[in-house]
Amino acid sequence: MIRWLFLALLLLPTAALARPVVLELYTSEACSDCPPADRLLGRLKTAEKDLLALDLHVTYFNDTGWTDPYSLNAATERQEWYAGIGRSEEVYTPEAVVDGKTQFVGSDRPDIVRAIAEARRVAARNAVPLTMTVAGDRVRVAVGRGSGVARIWLFGFDDMHTTHIGGGENIGATLTEVNVVRSITSLGTWNGNGASFGAGRPRGEHLAVVLQKDDGSILGAAAD
Repeated sequence: MIRWLFLALLLLPTAALARPVVLELYTSEACSDCPPADRLLGRLKTAEKDLLALDLHVTYFNDTGWTDPYSLNAATERQEWYAGIGRSEEVYTPEAVVDGKTQFVGSDRPDIVRAIAEARRVAARNAVPLTMTVAGDRVRVAVGRGSGVARIWLFGFDDMHTTHIGGGENIGATLTEVNVVRSITSLGTWNGNGASFGAGRPRGEHLAVVLQKDDGSILGAAAD
C-alpha cells in the first residue's frame, strides 16, 4: 500500500504537491537603480520553476521628473506594510521580497536565488490548497483547510510592458518589464476552514491570488 501511494504521488502534477514561490519586486521607472533589478526579475521568471514573479511599481519617485504609468498607491502601501512588520521605517527601490519573509536589494541575484530555493522547500511542506477560477468578469477563489488566520490578496498583472522614459533619472532609456502589477485587491480573511471568495475581475491581463498571514508568511498561491 505504501509503495503504491508513493508511486501515485510521483505521478501527480507538481502544482498539486506545492505552490509557487512568490517573488515581489518593488520598483519604479523613475529610479536609476531599478532597471537591473527588473531585468533580473525577467530572467528569474524564465529560469526558476514554479515562481510567481510580481513587479510592483511604487509612487514615491513620481515627483523626480518622470511619473511611472504603472505606479500604484496599493503597491506603495504594501511595501510600507512589509517595512512595518520588519520593524523598519525604511522603504527603498529596488527591493525584492521572497515569499513575504526575506527582503533583499532587488538586483542581488545570489541572495534572491538562495531565498527562492529555501522558500520552495518550505512551500512543499505546508502549502494550503488554493484554486482560482475565472468566468467572464468574475473571479472565484477556493481555499482549503489549514491552520491560522490569513488574508487573501488578488493581483492583476500584465505579461510585459516596454516604455520609453521621457524624463527623470532614466531619461532616454527604453525599459522592458515583466509581470507588471496593475491592481491589488483584498478578498477577505480566511480562518483555517475551507471557504470560497468571489470578486469582479480586476485590471490586468493575468491574475494571481496569495494567501498571506499578518507576519508576511505566505500559505498559498496560484496564478492563471
